[in-house]
Amino acid sequence: MTVRRVNAEERLSTSFALGAYAFEASPRSAARAEEFRGYLPYNKGNRTLVVEEGGTTLAAASAIPMRQNLRGEVLPMAGVAGVASHPLARRQGHVRTLMHQLLDEMRDEGHQLSALYPFRPSFYARFGYVGLPKPRTVTFSPADLGELLGADLPGEVGWERIGEGYRDWRAFTERCLNERHGFAIFPGYRDVGLRDRDEHWLLTARTGGTVTGAVLYRIDDHGGTLAAGDLLAADPLARALMLQFLGRHVDQVERVTVQVPVDEVPELWLTDLAVHVEARVARPGYSAPMARLLSIDALAGLPVGPGRVRVELTGDRWLAGSYLLDGTTGALELVTGAAATVGAPPTATLTAAGLSALAYGVLEPVEVGLRGLGDVSTDAAAELRRLFPRQNPYVFADF
Repeated sequence: MTVRRVNAEERLSTSFALGAYAFEASPRSAARAEEFRGYLPYNKGNRTLVVEEGGTTLAAASAIPMRQNLRGEVLPMAGVAGVASHPLARRQGHVRTLMHQLLDEMRDEGHQLSALYPFRPSFYARFGYVGLPKPRTVTFSPADLGELLGADLPGEVGWERIGEGYRDWRAFTERCLNERHGFAIFPGYRDVGLRDRDEHWLLTARTGGTVTGAVLYRIDDHGGTLAAGDLLAADPLARALMLQFLGRHVDQVERVTVQVPVDEVPELWLTDLAVHVEARVARPGYSAPMARLLSIDALAGLPVGPGRVRVELTGDRWLAGSYLLDGTTGALELVTGAAATVGAPPTATLTAAGLSALAYGVLEPVEVGLRGLGDVSTDAAAELRRLFPRQNPYVFADF
């Protein structure tokens, strides 16, 4: 058995083939297999590893070099994707082998974070990943947007196919990346697939000529659904401008669906808006994202509260060690060695998932202990809470 990195052409018969079996209708048609070649340009910068034996690919996994916002700092992030095993080689440890080597290599290249959508969360929890909130799907009738149709809103909307408006879309998602905790975007070589496939409409909101909101959408049929992706809005006016546009489809579609972050409250958008808000999480097809710190250096310099605590990181391939986390200056300082014990700060013992949960803001320190992700004393919990106030990461995932 060998583990090796495959080149672009080799993906056609290795990772793409396994991924198609794992995540698509099967068996695939000859035409579908031929379509794989068209995907190669959008995977050129990915790192894809496979396990092979006797010329047969037993498992594959890829990492996409992405960027993610962690509490205001944009850091290199390894997006893990395409993890699949041959049906006759499952539950034999091949994916574990690939994950270790893949994350080793991505960390060595400077990627400080990692995120993925799991086929089974408990499996990836063994690799230090912790669950993050799933964006909500909001469903409503365009008829309920009627009160916006007569409103004279400052600003304007733009409407075009994504192939024409891709530059504005990419620029606005870059802005969101810099402003929103948890937001992540694909590298350019992957993202341009949106432009090249040109399968979506792009709606933008503009104020003073500047794009302040954007959403991609498709319409499945007359009398059907206008299905939109993430409703990205810099402010309430941008959101109102885009909703006003969607309301103009009252005689065309029965319903509208959009994706919003967990801290949005669509029931308060309008007075008479009847709305259904859902976040469905189920195996295997409706997973919520997971993420982890891949390097302790991801915390250095983060804007934090004025806490001071020593953490013992245990049981992890990439984060094990003892560190003093000092946020007294407002920017997190990592202290190691004897200096980490000066002043006898309270101590917490954390797993990688425990520390990741605190850094991403998805668990309180007490919850970390309750979930079995660490041993946190009352004093240490108070300091960790000051360092890492609760936040809702918004893991954006475009089409």
